[in-house]
Amino acid sequence: MSQDQTSPSSSVSLIPKQQISDVPISIGYGTIKSSRKSLTSQERLDAYQDNEIPRSALPGSSVDSPSTLHRGLHPRQVQMIAIAGTIGTGLFLGTGRSLAQGGPASMLICYSIVGFIVYVTLLLLGEMATQYPVAGSFNAYATRFFSPAYGFSLSWNYWFNDAVSVASDLTAAQLVLEFWSVPNSWLFCLAVWIFLVSVNSIHVKAYGELEYWLSSLKVMTIVLFILVGILVNVGANREHRFIGFENWSIPGAPFVGGFGGFAHVFVTASFAYGGTESLGITAGETRNPGKNMPIVVKFVFWRILLFYLLTILLIGLNVPWDYPNLSNKSATTSPFTIVFKKFGSTTAASLMNTVILSSVISAGNHALFAGTRVLYGLAEASQAPSLFARTTRGGVPLPALLMTSSISALCFASSFIGSGQLWAWLQNLVGVSNQIAWLSIGIASWRFRAAWRTQGRPLSEMKFRVRWTWPWGPPFVITAVSAIILIQGWSSVIPHFSAVDFVLLYIELFVMALMYILWLLVRRGLPLSALSISSPAGTHQARPFFDFVDLARVDLYHDEHEDEQTDKHEDEVRAQRLSGRAGWAWALFYAVV
Repeated sequence: MSQDQTSPSSSVSLIPKQQISDVPISIGYGTIKSSRKSLTSQERLDAYQDNEIPRSALPGSSVDSPSTLHRGLHPRQVQMIAIAGTIGTGLFLGTGRSLAQGGPASMLICYSIVGFIVYVTLLLLGEMATQYPVAGSFNAYATRFFSPAYGFSLSWNYWFNDAVSVASDLTAAQLVLEFWSVPNSWLFCLAVWIFLVSVNSIHVKAYGELEYWLSSLKVMTIVLFILVGILVNVGANREHRFIGFENWSIPGAPFVGGFGGFAHVFVTASFAYGGTESLGITAGETRNPGKNMPIVVKFVFWRILLFYLLTILLIGLNVPWDYPNLSNKSATTSPFTIVFKKFGSTTAASLMNTVILSSVISAGNHALFAGTRVLYGLAEASQAPSLFARTTRGGVPLPALLMTSSISALCFASSFIGSGQLWAWLQNLVGVSNQIAWLSIGIASWRFRAAWRTQGRPLSEMKFRVRWTWPWGPPFVITAVSAIILIQGWSSVIPHFSAVDFVLLYIELFVMALMYILWLLVRRGLPLSALSISSPAGTHQARPFFDFVDLARVDLYHDEHEDEQTDKHEDEVRAQRLSGRAGWAWALFYAVV
């Protein structure tokens, strides 16, 4: 092996004096291929000379050394990945817990509120992800535009969120298996864990294809459930009677548990909607993100919102809030299975449970993929051991994958405290972590827009901008999510104080604050990142006390995506197909696929 291909951990302090914009340089937030900023080669060299550049970033580095992720995801796969992250455990099982604790009206109202908040959040994230499609998603944006200390604590929090989500989904799989009274369900979970790690170890295309088909199955299942739910409600049930809004008027309904029950549904709704922000994580591996990310942002969440609200309405109409085993310590019955039982077919109920099981596996696959990429981004940003930045020849960050999957061992604690209770606890942890993620996206977007205005860049240079969210979008998300975090704590205090619930709801806030302070103490004496400056002089500036980024000096040009020739060729082929004699057939094909 040549000297340029030595240990991955080795680095050099200077890079050759050539056109830096022509050299792909991995600096922790993605790969810089070019920049439209008018700087000379020497100015770029000066800006980077105080920041060590990995040898793998220089020409001639080995493919075995730490490398960048591969852009192998098609737009159809990216859309389905975002759908797969939300249409899963939270919808198929979490709605049962929401119905039992809050009643049908509380469930519908809370899911609608959280759904709108997440939709606006998704639009804000889409603006940044389209402009800067980098590994690490909103974690990198929070670091770049708000505070490296906050970005550090947020990134680790979100990695923990994804890692715990895998354990939560494996625990949910045990709950689903209880429908068939399967003994030693933990053995099945172990087999699923091995399967998920194997799929994610192959190539990002393998992950994308698996998610695409599993997500397609989930979408078809929800469409079928909506049709069956309507039929059951109007009289096509075992009792052959019209149900209507009967379950909204039984004792305790429609608001079960008063304000406390209403507040508690917020955390389960947040758990259910979690995963939409993962489209920013996939931006670093999406083909032509400048064109495809806006399409994904505009269409994916409307589908999710439609599926959720219709499904939740039908669940509240057809399933009484006091149905046995909707939510308890030992078992949790899916409302989807209950509705199919009411339809009069035990076989159909068993088939639905099988689909739910596949959906749980899909959700675990999605969480494992996202968590792996977050840990990879942390290592690239020197906020985690460099080992986790290593990738295989296929572009898979294998060490990060193994570390993320190891947290899944939490699922085996169900043997001691019950699958239902463990899943409820993990659901609370993940739900609050999702809220922190949305809050942070709002903060990052607010700072990103402020930096854009401060430096006088014209809005026309933004690759994607949602006009109706200006200027109220970020403040709305920040205020609304903060209010929900405070309101949902009511359920742990009233009518009786629950120390366990209170800790699960707020422990992540304390951990984030602790890691924020730790980062301030550890990184105080280090120079500012080149991404946080727009001139060479900024590398030696003293850090602000709270480590906030100076908006006037943050570099808005690094990592901006430039359309590749392969992307342009694909666009030309598509245009030719649509303009030909069979254009209508190709239009139908693209609409479906």
